[in-house]
Amino acid sequence: MLPRRPSSLFRSRWAALLWAAGVLWTAVTVAGAGASQGPSPPIENAADALGQPIDKEDLALLRNLTG
Repeated sequence: MLPRRPSSLFRSRWAALLWAAGVLWTAVTVAGAGASQGPSPPIENAADALGQPIDKEDLALLRNLTG
């Protein structure tokens, strides 16, 4: 990602700008731009990692903890 001599990259503003644009483009390509996926599916018959059923009280507790 960095050139052989990183100090040479920032001698030119345009080279630094193009390098930064490439880093941002790579980040958007890999992680995505954050497009919404629409409404979440219903949680009927949902289970946690241990196989226990998830109920609305658990979700309310998580909502209170996270925000």
